[in-house]
Amino acid sequence: MEDLYQVGSITQTHGIRGEVKVFPLTDDISRFKNMKNLLLDGGKDGYISLEVENVRPQKNLVILKFKGIDNINDIEKYKGQGLYVTKENRVELKDDEYFIADLIGCEVYVDTDSDKKFGTISDVMETGANDVYEITLENGKTVLVPAIKECILNVDIEGGRVDIHLLEGLMD
Repeated sequence: MEDLYQVGSITQTHGIRGEVKVFPLTDDISRFKNMKNLLLDGGKDGYISLEVENVRPQKNLVILKFKGIDNINDIEKYKGQGLYVTKENRVELKDDEYFIADLIGCEVYVDTDSDKKFGTISDVMETGANDVYEITLENGKTVLVPAIKECILNVDIEGGRVDIHLLEGLMD
């Protein structure tokens, strides 16, 4: 199966006409308005391709209606299941925006001309002001680097490389 990226998970049904409440796993729930097709983790049934018929936000959730699912009984068994998109169907990002899944595993180098690997991005924390990259060093220790222009010099997702500048005090 091709690479799948989870964009949400069904929390519960909404009404009796087959709508579901979805907890979004994206920083911008308006992105659901542009999603035409989603893959539902159907458990032992495999992934089920669903066409999105209607989307509307509700507080921190999104209410989705899928084409052809018109009854609560058709969707109720999928409560708690994930909704996914393929790599080709991910939303378009602005310049200097990256998917967390693409950043994790990238090799990190200090400065752009260095060939000595510093570590690997092992996690990305979303703090509100800016993201923070957790970098696992070659010796197993970790360093937290803020994802700000002063620290992140270059990101090459295709090449799996991130060049950083270590601000004074980050290694203390």
